[in-house]
Amino acid sequence: MCGIVGAIAERNVTPILLEGLRRLEYRGYDSAGLVVLGSNGRLDRRRALGKVEHLAAGIDQRPVSGPLGIAHTRWATHGAPAERNAHPHISCDRVAIVHNGIIENHAKLRAKLTELGYTFTSETDTEVAAHWIEHRLRETGDLLEAVQQAVADFEGAYALGVIAVDEPDRLIAARKGSPLVIGLGIGENFIASDVAALLPVTQRFIFLEDGDVAELHRGAVTIFDAQGQRVERPVKLSSQSPDAAEKGPYRHFMQKEIFEQPRAVADTLEGRIAGERVLEGIFGAGSTAIFQRIRRVQIIACGTSFHAGLTARYWFEDILGLPCHVEVASEFRYRNPVLEDDSLFVTLSQSGETADTLAALMNVKARRPDMATLTICNVPESSLVRESGLVFMTQAGPEIGVASTKAFTTQLIALALLLVSIGKAQGRLGEPQEARIVQGLSRIPGKIAEALAQEGRILALAERLVHKQHALFLGRGAMYPIAMEGALKLKEISYIHAEAYPAGELKHGPLALVDESMPVIAIAPKDDLLAKLKSNLEEVRARGGELFVFEDETADVEPSEGIHVVPVTSNVGRISAPIIFNIPLQLLAYHVAVLRGTDVDKPRNLAKSVTVE
Repeated sequence: MCGIVGAIAERNVTPILLEGLRRLEYRGYDSAGLVVLGSNGRLDRRRALGKVEHLAAGIDQRPVSGPLGIAHTRWATHGAPAERNAHPHISCDRVAIVHNGIIENHAKLRAKLTELGYTFTSETDTEVAAHWIEHRLRETGDLLEAVQQAVADFEGAYALGVIAVDEPDRLIAARKGSPLVIGLGIGENFIASDVAALLPVTQRFIFLEDGDVAELHRGAVTIFDAQGQRVERPVKLSSQSPDAAEKGPYRHFMQKEIFEQPRAVADTLEGRIAGERVLEGIFGAGSTAIFQRIRRVQIIACGTSFHAGLTARYWFEDILGLPCHVEVASEFRYRNPVLEDDSLFVTLSQSGETADTLAALMNVKARRPDMATLTICNVPESSLVRESGLVFMTQAGPEIGVASTKAFTTQLIALALLLVSIGKAQGRLGEPQEARIVQGLSRIPGKIAEALAQEGRILALAERLVHKQHALFLGRGAMYPIAMEGALKLKEISYIHAEAYPAGELKHGPLALVDESMPVIAIAPKDDLLAKLKSNLEEVRARGGELFVFEDETADVEPSEGIHVVPVTSNVGRISAPIIFNIPLQLLAYHVAVLRGTDVDKPRNLAKSVTVE
């Protein structure tokens, strides 16, 4: 996802802009650029493909300086990765803008601007926005008013930073559906798409709300809401450090990252949905045309990411009726698989450097150069990101703990967005169903927070598990891969042997293991398989097994001696339920590991990124 930085100061802002861009590199990008309004009264722009360092090297050769400027890192949506499509965009040597999000009615506005005599040098919706603001500036003679009128004409999501040669003491910002914050300094003020970009220069922030337009001067900030009324937004002091990642009040990074999941999900959704719709183009330039022609989805991943893919398989086939195959990358790459026409080849990876997953992608590209490829990843500039045709960056932020938590959750969010995008492109998903899914996704951050509130009860369960040497996890339907993920977390960090089975398979072997020393962890959502799951639980209890049940509040699993029940959530659908029920399993694994005294963040024999076979 793109990144924005802007500054108005008494000093040269170029170093501030470059450092801000570096701190936004984790968001993902294919080009970078900045523009400053120099002492000569002209807009001086530099743009470059690739890393921010390429931009910085160009500026070293051709320096640019000034007290007012904006900068950007871009992921291509409209227009291929190319310097002509990189931000900032300039209109008539008068107005410069940077933009995150998607202006959905850009084609209509482009046609009108062409009639008015504007010339386009890129394929981006952002250049349309730049020209439209300049057009309104001609009518109003005031930059703030021009931006307010222009954004009223835009459909979709946007975060904007705007400057103009006519008004060298003014920086305008606007937000709808894409994040944008204001950083407050002394005699200088800033904008950015992420607090992290501005931590070297301030820790005081204003978080703009949807529809806000802000006017920044060196000594003052004025904010107007969507109705044009002046409003006050609270100033918040960030506790984040500009230095390396810290645990803050948490005992371990894993615990911190578990509790960061509401924010990570919200960040991954922001700028990708608007109202009750999933925006087009969020998977990259040309993605809609690709989605229209695919007839099956092939997902390749390892470990936790593999479990995310298995969960999504239920969604794709159940909701869309679209065939979906999921395979472990280390098996796929060596078995000479059949690569079918009209397939979308999806790779999942937190790091983007997983050796087997990358090798599988390279194999597919070599054998079938025409096959559509998509990677869902949390690390920009990683190998998978560079090699894949389409890219979706999750917004989990840095994940330090080896056992993945928030990266897994945001992968599921990305896969849900992919489901809707493909469904819309193929006409398999109507507007009412899209609206219901988006409403459900929008509620997930709050539902995760509610699940996290059960930490005390889960700690009590962990105390009953701490001396066990084995555990069995059960789930049915989409909860089966969530059970697999829960078992993986427990074995990764507590070193307890754990396995997961579909609950319906108990009689086919696992029931032989059940006795008073084999705890059984079960997931009980309120769905069509609940009655069958309850029968499975009775089978376990009849053989002396101790049950730990995470249930929907309306599932009515009765606690008793040997049956411990934790209500997790209620009123969630097929997509939301697996995401929410995963949260208490993460907490359970974490607290068991803490009680056993293991190295939670760096479990033995494991690495964060598996870059070798």
